[in-house]
Amino acid sequence: MNDLSGLRLAPFDFNQALARAGMRLEGQAGTEPVAPGGFQAAMAQALKSVSQSQNEASTLQRELMLGNPAVSVEQTMMAMTKAQIGFQATLQVRNRLAQAYSEIMNMQV
Repeated sequence: MNDLSGLRLAPFDFNQALARAGMRLEGQAGTEPVAPGGFQAAMAQALKSVSQSQNEASTLQRELMLGNPAVSVEQTMMAMTKAQIGFQATLQVRNRLAQAYSEIMNMQV
């Protein structure tokens, strides 16, 4: 078994966690402005990352089929799996955003 006697956990700072989430202790949203383009920039970066991993997987797959000795099957499969997981996560985020938008548009005012 592993010896965990030297393991020390830092105490959880609830106020710091709330501040990171943009909340106050009362549970209301903080008054700090959101960084310009925060969500949009994060989504754009995530989409670029997914696209880059898909392009990398395609390149490795092509090189493997051409018989490049520097490219292994394992490396190619890992890249393809990484690209697939990234795409599935992006698809789920898109579905959740579309569902949230639909629910907001169907709210009665």
